[in-house]
Amino acid sequence: MTEHRKFRCLNPALLRYFKTFLVAAETGSFSSAGARLGLTQSAVSTQIRRLEEDLGCTLFDRSGKSVTLSEEGRQMLADASRIVALYESMKGARLQRDTAPLDLGAVSTVQASLLPRAMQRFRVAFPDTHVNIVPGMSTQLLTQVDARELDIAVLVKPRLGIPPELKWVPLVKERFVAVAPKGAPADLKTLLSTVPFIRYNRHSTGGQLVDRYLKRHRLWVREGMELDEPAVILQMVGEGLGCAIIPCELVPLAQTPNVEQVPMPGMPMYREIGVLVRQSALKRASAAALIDAFVAACHER
Repeated sequence: MTEHRKFRCLNPALLRYFKTFLVAAETGSFSSAGARLGLTQSAVSTQIRRLEEDLGCTLFDRSGKSVTLSEEGRQMLADASRIVALYESMKGARLQRDTAPLDLGAVSTVQASLLPRAMQRFRVAFPDTHVNIVPGMSTQLLTQVDARELDIAVLVKPRLGIPPELKWVPLVKERFVAVAPKGAPADLKTLLSTVPFIRYNRHSTGGQLVDRYLKRHRLWVREGMELDEPAVILQMVGEGLGCAIIPCELVPLAQTPNVEQVPMPGMPMYREIGVLVRQSALKRASAAALIDAFVAACHER
């Protein structure tokens, strides 16, 4: 049997215990090892004890709160390090083999905000995986994921729920705001009746939310333009071309000059952006890593 095949027979729990052993040996403290590994001191002590029981030896000499490697522990150190290194090498080799292309759908606001940071993280683990990025509205991307034309899509959460064969990973909850050129009326009803309305496309999920809000509050608008990119709508408002109601978390609202927010009556309105992926696609390491990259990009905002 080759070394790699023998290694696959190892109890997975023992791999964690070997990693804990190496960190405890380096720090000389179970509490310090726990802090580095995200474990309690008790959990580190339990893992070391189970490893000692499995190996039939004493790895540390314990004296009060301090621990030092025993003679047997020093002898085991090189082998433990080799086992952990071999495991990491095998895992890295498996990741590198997964170079099949990924088809990723993304709505416009995600492409202009989260996508670049997510791809930076993804490229660290999968530098050779080709990612085909497909633009579209949320309704289109949902259909494409369901039809297996896309592996993953980052879109607005569907109103009608998620089919069981698909998984939803939430990323960010976006609040809708009313925006107007500086100097425009500060009352929303007056604003909408006097300034052209740049409408968020009613074929999109977000645009449908805006349309329902206007009807619920009996707000009539002066129709001006209609398009599907909140960031572009914001630019139009900044140029004095009209007012709008758009989601604000992923657009550069604070950095756009000549734009003011106008209070919106009623309960705040939100949409949820997240990742939609087929359950079967999650078995691919590259797909899982790409989703993790989007989650991390959201946390860095």
